[in-house]
Amino acid sequence: MTTLLESAPPLTADLVESTVSVPEALRPWLTELAHIPTVTDVSTPFTHVPQTATTIVLRTEQSGRRDALVLGPQTRAVYSVTDKPAGCSRLRLAPGATRQLLGVPAIELADRVFRLADLPGVIADLADELTALNHDELFPYLEAVLPHRISEDSTQRAHRRLLRSAVASISGAAPAPVHELATALAVSERQLRNLFTAGIGVSPKHFARIGRVRTVLAHAGNTPWAQIAAGAGYYDQSHMSSDFRALMGVPPASFLRGELPAPTPCHAPGI
Repeated sequence: MTTLLESAPPLTADLVESTVSVPEALRPWLTELAHIPTVTDVSTPFTHVPQTATTIVLRTEQSGRRDALVLGPQTRAVYSVTDKPAGCSRLRLAPGATRQLLGVPAIELADRVFRLADLPGVIADLADELTALNHDELFPYLEAVLPHRISEDSTQRAHRRLLRSAVASISGAAPAPVHELATALAVSERQLRNLFTAGIGVSPKHFARIGRVRTVLAHAGNTPWAQIAAGAGYYDQSHMSSDFRALMGVPPASFLRGELPAPTPCHAPGI
């Protein structure tokens, strides 16, 4: 079911969030800090675009209520509405850092939402402190506290570096097939897939699919569809439209027109 929303283009985090680079001391575990100011127009559905990163969300309602949540990797778009104006800060975890920080493999978090304090990892113990901080206080606090709480052996470091190399390769302009990437990294295809599911929460193939769809969204409306398809690595425009619809729920042109799947209520766990 779709509903026609002609009054405004689809609202996504990419349109309203600002980002800050991660300090060197935190880069093994975090890739980005994003901030979304308080969204007061609760009548407009919010589009959550597929995302490969696990994200710690520090949410502040206009009323002052605060929550620390964890959003696992999101394999498909989610369309939601809320009845409470709120803003948030988003800490995106680096590939391979989920088990160290949250105590579970990333695949267990995929397409799910948890309270940060309910997870067993070292950063979960900081949930109350993180919730109380303002956006500009997060990095100084984490720089002072987080590195001292994390320990890893040589195998864990090697796996994290290998995963980062694989992610960089797949995210490039001309990514190699999985079997070629595994050969280049001197691991088996099975090992590579296991690294992705444990360290990111999706397979290498789905990771690439999400990246291509996000590329389409970044250029939609400013570039001809055929050119976008070629630049994103699709065989043709039909392939692009089919893949986009599988992950976003509607074809690209329909998405731009605001013909979106019916939204669902957005609630934190337990609310």
